[in-house]
Amino acid sequence: MFERYAVFYTCPTDSDLARFAAQWLGWDSASGAKMPRFATDGLDVAEITQNPHKYGFHGTIKAPFRLAEGMGQQDLEAGFDALCSTVQIAPLPQLHLARLGRFLALVPKGDTNLLQGLAAQVVQDLDVFRAPLSAAEIERRAPHRLTPQQRGYLDTWGYPHVLDAFRFHMTLTDRLDKPTAAQASAILEKALTGMAMPVQIDALTLMGQATDGRFHQIRRRVLN
Repeated sequence: MFERYAVFYTCPTDSDLARFAAQWLGWDSASGAKMPRFATDGLDVAEITQNPHKYGFHGTIKAPFRLAEGMGQQDLEAGFDALCSTVQIAPLPQLHLARLGRFLALVPKGDTNLLQGLAAQVVQDLDVFRAPLSAAEIERRAPHRLTPQQRGYLDTWGYPHVLDAFRFHMTLTDRLDKPTAAQASAILEKALTGMAMPVQIDALTLMGQATDGRFHQIRRRVLN
């Protein structure tokens, strides 16, 4: 049993992007193994990726949640498999490196309506497996900083950035100051130049969070 579960989009493990990102973040969630770090002069990559390291390279579809009372991992796996048989592949418009607030991530550029529909279906259909948030979990989301809509989503779906507030991104750093962000961005842009990017969400990955905080792949299901 894991402490929490989530549904992510993860790249095929044999892709150049997956291999690079595993070394950049130092964690391969598919194999459950620490990876040798990407080597670069003048920037401590491990220092600037402490939080995304635990998750591995991914795009969140349904944010981490505890299992509801009476539900087990086998129940969730069965529900996940049933869901994947109904979810339609969604295009992933051109991914590019961008600064989101204070962190760097790959984000799509273009029409994401079908992608948002996919994410909404996953969030809603699997919510029966999610335990209600505890008071501490709500507080960690800083509810006083959320819009009324986001607070409503937090209360209803356990996460504020869902449905029309969903924005797909694949995180590559922690929050950074401007000089460090500029340095990391230059390194990442160079490393990612010419690298093939995924063009569609054609698979979903069920993840589990171990007691050390790291996420592990339970199963990756290719969509029809």
